[in-house]
Amino acid sequence: MNIHHLELFYYVAKHEGIAGAVRNMPYGIQQPAVSAQVIQLENDLGITLFQRRPFELTPAGEELYAFTQPFFENLDAIGKKIRGGVAQTVRLAASTTVFRDHLPDILAETRKDFHGLHPSLRVGIQPEIEKWLLDNEVDLGVTVLNSKPPAELKSEKLLELPMVLMAPTRLKAKSAEDILGQDRIAQTLISLPQNEGITRAFQQELDARKIDWPLGIELNSVDLISTYAANGFGIGLSLALPGTKTPKGIRVLPLEDFPSIPIGALWRGQLSPVGQRIVDLLKGYTATL
Repeated sequence: MNIHHLELFYYVAKHEGIAGAVRNMPYGIQQPAVSAQVIQLENDLGITLFQRRPFELTPAGEELYAFTQPFFENLDAIGKKIRGGVAQTVRLAASTTVFRDHLPDILAETRKDFHGLHPSLRVGIQPEIEKWLLDNEVDLGVTVLNSKPPAELKSEKLLELPMVLMAPTRLKAKSAEDILGQDRIAQTLISLPQNEGITRAFQQELDARKIDWPLGIELNSVDLISTYAANGFGIGLSLALPGTKTPKGIRVLPLEDFPSIPIGALWRGQLSPVGQRIVDLLKGYTATL
């Protein structure tokens, strides 16, 4: 017995005829095709399932419809339960900037498919997120991928962001080279911690150029970097984040010859339906930036 033939019969029985079935099926199919496949079902069973004109189910047709109806009418509910019921929670780890600027929209969109979604959120950087994933403390991480993740983790690059310097407008520097080209850089460097991907990549590039500019002020938030720079504590190292406005009192200086910073998703094993939906939405979101 062919399951597709049963599905066609279900729609014919529910909508009292082949014409009604064709109008109400969730995919396109012509009346002759439906008629031929229902006849094939009748031949396979060796019975007549309904009278054509006027339409009326035979006793055998009524019995088969009673059998198939619960299955096909509950397919959508079963799909939603599989997508959302098994994993209504998801444990996420990401940087402060991701949580603030991007993830709220992503989670709101995810909730359209998983109405009972209850995410738990943890802020961290790549080494921390990798450890949390390996220790099964989080399900999905979004972070700078400055180094190759452990073999046990899966990853997918979402986008690359260029590094920039955030200089207070009172400085005369009009470009990053005006600062990096000095014999001695007097301004304090403000950045994320030493083990954060952007800071490591920046220092590696400085070493390659034989420029000595050690990290002076470590902060855990990109927002704080611009705030401290605007208040005259030094020059901040940050990323050119799409859609963000330049803070008052700051001049953004692109580091044009420096490598961009890859941002990606990390997870271990098989993602839950919720986690996969978030990754898919992140990919679609970053493609528009």
